[in-house]
Formats: sequence, structure tokens, C-alpha cells
Amino acid sequence: MRLVVFGANGPTGRQVTEQATAAGHTVTAVTRHPGAFPLDHPRVRIAETDVLDGAAVDSVVPGHDAVISVLGVPYGRAPVTVYSTGLAHITRAMTRHGVRRLVCVTSTVLSDVPAPGEGVFFRKVLEPFFARVVGRTVYDDMRRMEEIVRAGDHDWTVLRPAGLFDTNEVSDYRLAPGRLPGRFTSRADLAHALVREAVTEGHPRAFLDVRTTEGTPRFLDLVKKEGFGR
Repeated sequence: MRLVVFGANGPTGRQVTEQATAAGHTVTAVTRHPGAFPLDHPRVRIAETDVLDGAAVDSVVPGHDAVISVLGVPYGRAPVTVYSTGLAHITRAMTRHGVRRLVCVTSTVLSDVPAPGEGVFFRKVLEPFFARVVGRTVYDDMRRMEEIVRAGDHDWTVLRPAGLFDTNEVSDYRLAPGRLPGRFTSRADLAHALVREAVTEGHPRAFLDVRTTEGTPRFLDLVKKEGFGR
């Protein structure tokens, strides 16, 4: 299939591109910094495009069978609009050019369901601290993005991973509607689920949790690396 990947130069986007091409698909890798994109493959075309530029997004969507969005920004205090504005531009371009399949990423904390199997401290203190303080601007915009996606008439699927970490191999991960137990999702597993959803009938008009169940890191180590860049 012909896939266009927004956010292709991020750590998950690179895995999506690599796994998709390894499976025989062609990929248009959308990034603002094409010179920094590390993957060189005959089935990869790099498109220098800013997702905040609606006209640029409109020019890159035509001719594809599905869209994968792995947009991401770091935590910070400044207001975030990348997710909502980006998906507004993407869905508008999809409608204009007749592209139906959309698969994108938000976070499990948007499910508004307590984490199953977790203690009171995690459910009442740690997760709310990251959702409402450390990552508030990011998660607020993710919610706006989900509303934009939900309101459209595309064949969309939203994947909600937990704490992301890096591995080289895809594991026997879990994928299901509703909130799954577990604190972690590897980027390899998330990328595999994104590609699989995009190139199959998948789970249209559904929110799916993705969880890695083996080889997961310690929670504090993940917080230091992903939350505070250390």
C-alpha cells in the first residue's frame, strides 16, 4: 500500500517507516527536517512539509491509500496546537482527495478510566501529576485532536499507548478497546500496530490501547528519560 506518515522523523515515525517498507509498502515520510531523516530506502519518499501549513499538507496527501499520524511534541508550559491543527489539516486534505483510512496516536491517559491493576498512589497521584501538570498542554491538545478525528467521517483508528520506550524488536504486545493494564508501550510495538491497522481493515472508528508486556523498563527510569530528558 501507499502510506503517508506525518511525524516520520520522530522515534516512533522512524520505526513506522522502517517496518512499513520492510513489509513491502511504500512510504511518503513527512518531516520539517528532511536532512535529518536517517532512512534511505527505494520505497521511501521524503516530503518536507510542516503539518501546521494546511496548503502543504493538502499537497502531500493525494495518491495515498492511508494516513498514519505520529505527531509528537515534548512536555512544556507553552500552549500546544500541533495535534489539533495538524489533524484538522490532515483530515481536511483526506476529505478533499478521497483518502479514507486514518490511524493516529494519542495517549492512554485520555481514556479517563483508572489504570487497572495499579495502586492508589499511581492512580491518584503519579498519573494525574503527569496528565494535569507536567504534560497538561500536550494532553489538552491531544483531546482536541481526538474530537476532530471523531467528528470526521473517515475510517479512523486512534491508538493510545502508555509510557513509550525504545526496543529493537516487536513483541507479543496487547491491543484492545478499553484501557489495558500495564504502564509501558515500546515504540516498536506501537509502530507495528499502526502499520497493521493502516494496511488492514483493522478497527475503524475505535480507540485502542497498546501495551507491551515483556522487557519493560523501570517506571522511574522511564520518567527520567521521557519526561525530563535525562
